[in-house]
Amino acid sequence: MNKVIYEKKLPMRVVMLGSGNTATVLSKLITKSGHQLVQVLSRNEENAKALASLYNASTVPLHSPQFAAADIYIFALNDAALEQPEKFSALSGKLVVHTAGATPMNVLKYLTSTYGVLYPLQSLTKYMDGTPQIPFLIDGNSKETLSVISKFAATLSDKVTEANDLERLNYHVAAIFVNNFTNHLYALAELFCKNENIDFSFLYPLIEETARRVQNNSPFLTQTGPAIRDDIFTLNRHLQALNSVPNLKYIYLKLTESIIKHHGKR
Repeated sequence: MNKVIYEKKLPMRVVMLGSGNTATVLSKLITKSGHQLVQVLSRNEENAKALASLYNASTVPLHSPQFAAADIYIFALNDAALEQPEKFSALSGKLVVHTAGATPMNVLKYLTSTYGVLYPLQSLTKYMDGTPQIPFLIDGNSKETLSVISKFAATLSDKVTEANDLERLNYHVAAIFVNNFTNHLYALAELFCKNENIDFSFLYPLIEETARRVQNNSPFLTQTGPAIRDDIFTLNRHLQALNSVPNLKYIYLKLTESIIKHHGKR
């Protein structure tokens, strides 16, 4: 079975299981890279039809799937969908990959004998303009399977690397810090600006400059601000300004303490 998969040629016929953010962006990237999206399946049949119509692909209900013939089946659904593997018995012997960062590869072993991971390390939304650069972390349950996934991923991105379950999980944790937590801080800053009647958009250049710097130097070396300067006067002024918003004051204190500890201050 692995030998047959190993000999499959590019471009590939693709079935997408899912119609959410990841499935939508990957479908766009896959077709843009010359592959053929032949079928879309999703719990939300309307979303599946909408996505499939963009690429002249077929669609069938996820609860009673009749899979189209394809070279690779991309599982862009949440883990709950794997709790009933009997629904996907028709995938036995097919090449199936999931797209999750924190999910072990072997959750797919109950579906098929040839499986792996195609994890896009990027924040994806179906409404984004264009397609951002997407690094892919890949894995496979055999050398042959990994080879096929690697060749496929290389057509989607110039940043592809093999990562086992633990490595992929750690990347996912790091991504939460640089993306989800950072965006939450943006949201808190935006709310603070709104409440104080100042313009959040004046911070855009600062946001862009901070993101640019960490791509050229270690974030440890590019840290600025009153905490690393041990500027007690400014810190106290900031805390006074936050007296009316105790949740922000708490976060400010905790992050200040973290910076001081991380840089060995005091």
